[in-house]
Amino acid sequence: MLVIINSLRLLWCAVTTARTPTRNRRAEILDAAAALFAARGFHGVSIEDIGSAVGISGPALYRHFSGKEALLGEMLLDISERLREQGARLATTADPATAEAALDALLLGHIDFALSYPALIRVHERELDNVPEPARRAIRRLQRLYVEEWVTVLTELHPSCPPARLRAATHAVFGLLNSTPRSAGELRPEAMTALLLEMAKAAITTLT
Repeated sequence: MLVIINSLRLLWCAVTTARTPTRNRRAEILDAAAALFAARGFHGVSIEDIGSAVGISGPALYRHFSGKEALLGEMLLDISERLREQGARLATTADPATAEAALDALLLGHIDFALSYPALIRVHERELDNVPEPARRAIRRLQRLYVEEWVTVLTELHPSCPPARLRAATHAVFGLLNSTPRSAGELRPEAMTALLLEMAKAAITTLT
């Protein structure tokens, strides 16, 4: 199991490294805002709070974002787009290129996201309704596309299973993996990765 996990982690790192831009001030602001929104809620955080967290004045933050709503929208759009793009690549670049390997790559990729960005998961769960409507529609569209990457792979593994059931199972697995804001912390990341991978694969076997 650990050999498989390590091999898949190397694939995931290679994919994400090739696509991850150099860190910049906007990214620092987004990271700081995610942590603050997760801890105190969107309405409990001011522009001045976010600016202070990255060492700039509140008004200076407007050079980067037009306001808190725009910042929140970009934060959730960015991670939704990254998951969709990475999901599409992982579903097709697993080696060997089998449905089982693709599923393992998708699982490990999402687990890596869930363990790396628990604050973003909490913000998405609680604050999506505060995103302006155009951005909210785009986020939901990206998320639907990401789900369909999983459904495509699961269809290869369970061809007789109705798509609606595969889609529901995918959302259920996301619920398990996205529990990290509450479930992670006591175990080392490697142990938590193995646990989540084992539990998610066990859940998916119920589709047979």
